[in-house]
Amino acid sequence: MSLSRFITKLWNQIKNLFSSLPNELKIAVQIGIVITENIKTLVDSSTADILTAIIPGNIDNIIRDKLKQLLPVLLYELKLVESSLALTQPDAIVKAAIEAIKTLDRNIRPGVLHHLSVLIIQAASDGKLSWSDAVYLSQWYYEQKFKQPAN
Repeated sequence: MSLSRFITKLWNQIKNLFSSLPNELKIAVQIGIVITENIKTLVDSSTADILTAIIPGNIDNIIRDKLKQLLPVLLYELKLVESSLALTQPDAIVKAAIEAIKTLDRNIRPGVLHHLSVLIIQAASDGKLSWSDAVYLSQWYYEQKFKQPAN
């Protein structure tokens, strides 16, 4: 079996997995990708309320509130914010993390952002998706849904 045929078969299996997911888990995958893409956009810009700019406005308020609390923690845990900064405001933590992401080597940055999207997916799914499931689903969703033009 050729590599391209193997990858096509794998993508089809992930597509089937994604299609069979409950709607709440599909939304969790979408949220993880959208938030990470919003962070990538903010790396080159500045805004006053970073958390509001990053978290999509069309998601459930309970999930939004949870992510506003959890996102700064995830960024801190990923060591994107130095503990010596002693930041306590969530927006300040996120802004410092975005500044740290700006300084990352362009070859390393996608890996950090992918890692972050997987953590966000897990949080948005309330832990219902394992790490490996979130990895596969995030990659598939990004390639097949996010990057594709709407039909």
